[in-house]
Amino acid sequence: QVQLVESGGGLVQTGNSLRLSCAASGRTLNGYIMGWFRQAPGKEREFVAGISWSSGSAYYVDSVKGRFTISRDNAKNTLYLQMNSLKPEDTAVYYCAADRGARTAQVMAARKGYGVDYWGKGTLVTVSS
Repeated sequence: QVQLVESGGGLVQTGNSLRLSCAASGRTLNGYIMGWFRQAPGKEREFVAGISWSSGSAYYVDSVKGRFTISRDNAKNTLYLQMNSLKPEDTAVYYCAADRGARTAQVMAARKGYGVDYWGKGTLVTVSS
């Protein structure tokens, strides 16, 4: 069992930055693909970024490339999402996810969250214009 707890969300203005954190506990994350998904009101859940916990290889949805950076701290068992140059369309609840079945972050993205073994409860990011 893996418990995931997100933090770091909030209200920011367009162009500002936020860093989300996801603290994991319960078992080792080796072999997992860790990722961030988001869901805006009235919209479907969307993959944002993913990373192999073991190798650090990352993958991003096109809309955040160059603005968001996913990283992990193995010693702290914590996943991060640094979000820069935020836009109103980034407004959503952001969820941390752990997927043992996906071999790469690209596979996690393609599965659109189906197959994720563990989800956090989410943290709200609101970007005002």
